[in-house]
Amino acid sequence: MTTLLGAHAGAMIGMAQAVIAARVSARRLTAFFATRTDIDETGDATGASGALADAETGLQIEPGRLTVVVSAEGRPAADALERLARYKDSQATWGSEPLGEIALTEIRERVLLLGEDYLFAQTLGETLRGDPEAALAAIETACAADVYSSLGSDLDAEITNGGRNLSGGQRQRLRLARALAAESEALLAVEPTSAVDAHTESLIAERVAAARAGRATAVVTASPLWLARADRVVWMWEGKVRAAGTHAELSLDREYRALTSRQES
Repeated sequence: MTTLLGAHAGAMIGMAQAVIAARVSARRLTAFFATRTDIDETGDATGASGALADAETGLQIEPGRLTVVVSAEGRPAADALERLARYKDSQATWGSEPLGEIALTEIRERVLLLGEDYLFAQTLGETLRGDPEAALAAIETACAADVYSSLGSDLDAEITNGGRNLSGGQRQRLRLARALAAESEALLAVEPTSAVDAHTESLIAERVAAARAGRATAVVTASPLWLARADRVVWMWEGKVRAAGTHAELSLDREYRALTSRQES
């Protein structure tokens, strides 16, 4: 009798836990499907060209060049890239066109913002979203060969939910590889190599500069390894562009030099 009661009690507890989990999941799904964008999607212009320009900070990302954005405060620079990728409505422009008047689908196709994007449970090939040749080229450019080899050198190998079967540095390089595989017209990235060692970061900067030659690329970082590859450097101070030029030109300023050398002035 005691055994029977124990078994039924255990079953009831299990059912109660399942009901609670189902209710929580249902609330999360309802909230997710109720999500609405606050971006105005009425723009329909196409064919924009020229520099991406953020009116709030004065930041400009020129076509065909690697621009490194240096800022002691990372948030203003990251916010500027979000506006240029039109994740937020603003007075940003693309050439002569206000971003708000350009079709959002076109911006999403042509401008890619790389951040801490979530890695879903799927194959490596599905994660990279490109044909096998482009995927393998992106892996090489992002110095993510160890990710590929750790998964048996197989694009059909599974990435677990959240990329838990990879290290932090591997996840970061895989996100970069996915962005590179998209071959977007403009790639905007915030600290894409913060979790790698200096040798790997140097290789990535060199390879990205070569792979994306002729296309707009912007990287927010104060790393000298990226600055050495930059076509143009933009120095932001207190949320505004303070100066722009080459790394050598800006290094004449003591405050900029202290920031980029990671030394006390």
